[in-house]
Amino acid sequence: MPEPLRDRLERRPVLASRRAFEGRVWDVRSDRVDLGEAGVVTRDYVEHTGAVAVLALDEQDRVVVIRQYRHPVGAFAWEIPAGLLDVDGEPAHVTAARELYEEADLRAGRWATLVDHWSSPGGSSESLRIFLARDLEQVPDGERHERTGEELGMPQRRVPLEELVAGVLEGRLHSPTLVIAVLAAETMRRGGWSGLRPAEAPWPERSPGRAPRDAGQPPPPA
Repeated sequence: MPEPLRDRLERRPVLASRRAFEGRVWDVRSDRVDLGEAGVVTRDYVEHTGAVAVLALDEQDRVVVIRQYRHPVGAFAWEIPAGLLDVDGEPAHVTAARELYEEADLRAGRWATLVDHWSSPGGSSESLRIFLARDLEQVPDGERHERTGEELGMPQRRVPLEELVAGVLEGRLHSPTLVIAVLAAETMRRGGWSGLRPAEAPWPERSPGRAPRDAGQPPPPA
C-alpha cells in the first residue's frame, strides 16, 4: 500500500529577496528562486504572519458565527472567530482562545486541532490553523472585551452545523476558513470525532512570520 499523501516542506534556494511593499498587517516580497532544471524565476507573494480560527460548537451542535465587512470583496461575510498570529512567542491555541474571548465573548473548556490549511499558497505565505472549541461558557458582562473599530457591533449567531454545510454547498457562504471548518467538522462529527489532534499538536507548516522592519524605517501610515 502506498504511503498517505503528505505535503513536503522543502524550500528552494532564494538567490535574492526584497520587500516590494510594506503594509500595516502584511508585506509583499519579491524573491528570485532557483527551481533547478526549471530555471530561475521571480515570485511575488504576500509575506504573512499566519493566523488561527475557532469553530466553536455548543451542546446543540450549533456553530458560533460572526459577520464582518471585508472590503476587498465588498461584502459582509459570515465567518468564524479568527485572528493573526502577531504576538511573538504566543502558542497558537492561546491566540485562538484570546480571539474567541475578544470576538465572541466566549471561553471553552475543551480544545482540539480541527484542520490546517494554506490560505493561498500560490500568492501568500499564510498558514492557518482552525481549532475546535467545545464546552462553551459565556463571559460575564463585566469581563467582556471592549470591541472597537470594524469589530464594533458585529452580529453574532449560533447556527446548526448542518445548516452551515448546506449554505456552503449551495453557494451562499464564501469565507474560505468557514467553508473548510464546517466541512471538516461535519466529517469529524460523522466519525464520532475520532482522529482529532490535540490543541498543542505540532505545526511545522506554521507561517514563519514577517521579516523585521528595516532599521530606521518608519511604520506604514494607518
